Amino acid sequence: MASTTSIDAPPPTPAPPVNRKKGSTGRTGDKVFLGLSRGSGILLLVIMASIAAFLTYRSVLAISADEGNFLTTFEWNPAGDPPVFGIAVLLFGTVISSIIAMAIAVPIAVGIALFISHYAPRKLASPIAYVVDLLAAVPSIIYGIWGALFLVPYLEGLNLWLDQFFGWTYIFEKTEVGVARSLFTVGILLAIMILPIVTSVSREVFLQVPRMNEEAALALGATRWEVIRMSVLPFGRSGVISASMLGLGRALGETMAVATVLSPSFLISLHLLNPGGGTFAQNIAAKFDEANEFGRDALIASGLVLFILTLLVNGAARLIIARRKEYSGANA
Repeated sequence: MASTTSIDAPPPTPAPPVNRKKGSTGRTGDKVFLGLSRGSGILLLVIMASIAAFLTYRSVLAISADEGNFLTTFEWNPAGDPPVFGIAVLLFGTVISSIIAMAIAVPIAVGIALFISHYAPRKLASPIAYVVDLLAAVPSIIYGIWGALFLVPYLEGLNLWLDQFFGWTYIFEKTEVGVARSLFTVGILLAIMILPIVTSVSREVFLQVPRMNEEAALALGATRWEVIRMSVLPFGRSGVISASMLGLGRALGETMAVATVLSPSFLISLHLLNPGGGTFAQNIAAKFDEANEFGRDALIASGLVLFILTLLVNGAARLIIARRKEYSGANA
């Protein structure tokens, strides 16, 4: 037999060394993108710091000349002699109206998002999603006009009903005669305004739930609601919290709609159906044009409080999300 000669294959050519020097991306495009991204982040921080510094400087000028307690005074008269003004009523009205809006909007928004993503057929889900997204683009002044001309007159009957059956709770006891230009009305209007935002973000989060998780639960005999409760809601919890914080941010800073609906007064009352109250944004919008230089500094001081309040709310949301990373879907 003829012997066969084995020919060994030549060793593979070693790959050229990769430049892994720290900070080097190896490509011009990557370097440019890295620089633009880093510069954008630094620019954002600079802008935020500039806003905070400006608000703080003008606020110190106003608060140092205030003869009242800035945090507890129930009066706004920076043009007086001596000037007396405080944010107690504005802080109360802003927080209460936002809480009412969130209590109404978030459960409804989550329900609509679940219906669109898991219950409605596609031919029905698409038009509903389109209408919800369209509502988010409606200007604030349109909501304000609608609230003043339609919502306020028709809420008077609801106020009387709440007073009759829930007046024993004190907060729904109506003790003053007047139209429904109250913090409760403002809360309902804000709920309608933030509803599209919370719904849209929550819907997108629920659509990202891994299909295998839902199919596995259905294969084990779970009902549709059990699938949502055990798979969809835990996965989308952080997303719903983020959506709620976006809506809360708009509710805290809403100006024209609140100014159109609310009958402002510098009184704090836990009777939420009574006319009166005020918010930071509404007070700034109503008084900025007629204020003198010192009065504008006082309004800027109230704006600084709103700025800090918004930062605290968003910081709290970030902490909640960070503690619930297992539900965020990042590891799915």
